[in-house]
Amino acid sequence: MRIRRPRLPRTRTGQRRLVQAVMAGCVLALLPATWLFLSTEGRLRTAADVPRAPVAVVFGAGLWHGEPSPYLAHRLDAAARLYRQGRVKVLLVTGDNSRKDYDEPDAMRAYLTRHGVPGDRIVGDYAGFDTWDSCVRARKVFGVDRAVLVSQGFHIRRAVALCEAAGVDSYGVGVDEAHDTTWYYGGTREVFAAGKALLDTVFHPDPTFLGPREPGVAKALAGARN
Repeated sequence: MRIRRPRLPRTRTGQRRLVQAVMAGCVLALLPATWLFLSTEGRLRTAADVPRAPVAVVFGAGLWHGEPSPYLAHRLDAAARLYRQGRVKVLLVTGDNSRKDYDEPDAMRAYLTRHGVPGDRIVGDYAGFDTWDSCVRARKVFGVDRAVLVSQGFHIRRAVALCEAAGVDSYGVGVDEAHDTTWYYGGTREVFAAGKALLDTVFHPDPTFLGPREPGVAKALAGARN
């Protein structure tokens, strides 16, 4: 059985229309990424000049044999610096704990305590299954209304845009990384994730799991004041 291959237009008019359609598709694909760039203008800072906030939100980035992946470890290192410098008082670590043998928040907590952050200044969100879920839960479950967000540079704009849409006044600290395979994969993924982010900000879907209010952040902040 012969497989028919699609034929390119033979006329100049048909070829011009094809080129126009391809160009229009490219423009539409890049619109969400352009929106992310414009909507977060002025919201990205370094660890040295980010405005002080009560809470830093650290997003999960995978585990290797139960320990934070190198990218996640770098996020946690940056969050620990923010705490030591007095830029934030409490760290909210948000990640995936959808099964018993995979627990990002507890691995993040253990890493931070080994690097000098007191355990009573760390709060775990065990249902941060994606960035939107983490932002919505930070606001609705943990009562966070102002925060510094910590992630890699290729992800931080999306995190800021989504947390702002969820009601969290946010500044982002992007962690620098070598431009390795993981970095290029992450950057490419963000182009496509920007489309979902735009839809999330428009329709405000409920997170995978919301649950009741939790007092962990409020208690940690009260302890920090005392």
